[in-house]
Amino acid sequence: VMVWLRRCTHYLFIVVVAVNSTLLTINAGDYIFYTDWAWTSFTVFSISQTLMLAVGATYYLTFTGVPGTATYYGLIMTVYTWVAKGAWFALGYPYDFIVTPIWLPSAMLLDLAYWATKRNKHSLILFGGVLVGMSLPLFNMVNLITVADPLETAFKYPRPTLPPNMTPIEPQVGKFYNSPVALGAGAGAVLSVTFTALGCKLNT
Repeated sequence: VMVWLRRCTHYLFIVVVAVNSTLLTINAGDYIFYTDWAWTSFTVFSISQTLMLAVGATYYLTFTGVPGTATYYGLIMTVYTWVAKGAWFALGYPYDFIVTPIWLPSAMLLDLAYWATKRNKHSLILFGGVLVGMSLPLFNMVNLITVADPLETAFKYPRPTLPPNMTPIEPQVGKFYNSPVALGAGAGAVLSVTFTALGCKLNT
């Protein structure tokens, strides 16, 4: 009975932390909503998502010691985000205007680093952290490319807080040397190592 109770409590904690992580990053897929500064918001949100995934997934991965836990954690975040993004759809935005951040491939790389190095925490921090930081912006940019063009969509669906004639439609001025992926991946690769270490440290 105690084993069953402990296991249920543990999985409940995973769900609770993943839900809170999702709530903290719930707007992190809305790069397109910031039409004028889409690439700047993409860079900032990429870093925030990387850190949130790294610390939470690493904590539970090292807590259980079972490769696959990080992917499970990322899956919970993804599913809850799908549910939350349904709110945008309910408000009348088109389906192809809603962007859900992609965490799963990066979480899988974290699991892979842990498994391939035979559960070595130091390798997990270094290799797993770098892999998460570099991969997440890349996957999310591929994700972003598949949705409708933000300027074209902004003409069709003006911001709900302003009447159509007052909705500012300008070129995107927030580009970092036209490479938000490079900046997000570079910063993410450095910062996620620190946060992966934090995730490990929470267990000791």
